[in-house]
Amino acid sequence: MKFFQKLKAFVWSKHFLKHSLFIMLTYFVVITILVFYLDSYTNNGVKIDVPNVVGLKTSSAQSKLETLELKIEVLDSVYKPELPAGTIVSQDPLPTSKSQVSVKPGRIIRVQVSKKSRLVEMPSLIDKSERISESILKNRGLKYRKTYVPTSESNGAVLKQLYNGREIKEGTKIPVGSTITLVVGQNNEAQPVTVIDLMGLTISDAKARLSGISLQISVGACDGCTNAADSANAQIYSQSPEFIEGVTVPSGTTIMVSAEKK
Repeated sequence: MKFFQKLKAFVWSKHFLKHSLFIMLTYFVVITILVFYLDSYTNNGVKIDVPNVVGLKTSSAQSKLETLELKIEVLDSVYKPELPAGTIVSQDPLPTSKSQVSVKPGRIIRVQVSKKSRLVEMPSLIDKSERISESILKNRGLKYRKTYVPTSESNGAVLKQLYNGREIKEGTKIPVGSTITLVVGQNNEAQPVTVIDLMGLTISDAKARLSGISLQISVGACDGCTNAADSANAQIYSQSPEFIEGVTVPSGTTIMVSAEKK
C-alpha cells in the first residue's frame, strides 16, 4: 500500500511533471521537423503531368521535359526508315492524357527513337559462285556490283568482296541496302567487257550502241508501248547491270532494260 502511495506522489511531483512535459515537447518538435523534411524530400503533393513527346526529336523532347523538371533517357533505337533519325517513337510512362497518371519532379521518361538504317552481318562469299553470292546478298537486303579479273583458276568464283573500295570481312555489320563489289575470277579465254551506259537512249539507239560489242540487250518492260515503233523509240530509264565506271561483265552478258514511250 505504501508503494502505490509513493508512486502516486512521484507521478504528481514537479520533477516528474517537468521531465514528462519536456519529453513530450521534444517528441512533438522532432516529429514535426521529420514530417516537413519528408514532405520536402519526396515532393509530397507536387504532381506533374507527363507530356506527349512521341514524334518529337530527342533534343526538342529534352528541352520540353527539362522545363517541367523531368529527365529523359534513350533506351534504344528502332528501325523506322520512314521517320527522320532520332524521332521518338515510344515513351514510358505514357502521357498523362492517356494514362491519367502524374509524376513527381525528377522522374525519368524513358524513350525509344527511330533510326533509318538497319545493320546486317556481311557473309563470306569468297570461293562461292556468282549466282550463289548474288542470292545470299539479296536475301540479306544488300546490293551488289561485279567486276571481273583474269584468272586461270576459280573461274566464275568470288575472289574478293569489297565495301566502299576496301575488303570487308565476314561478320562485319553494315547498313541494309549497302552495295558490295564482287571481284569475280574469269578464265583468260573469255575476256570481260566494260558495261555500256544505256540510260536515256531509245531502244533502237541502244541496240546500235551494242552492235559489234559482246553484249546483248533484252527489254523487260516498255511502259505505254503498243507496237514495234513505240518499242523502238521508247526511252530507257533503267538497266541491269547498271553502268558504273570501270565495272566489267563477262562477254555475252545480257543487259536487261526498262523503257517508256515518250
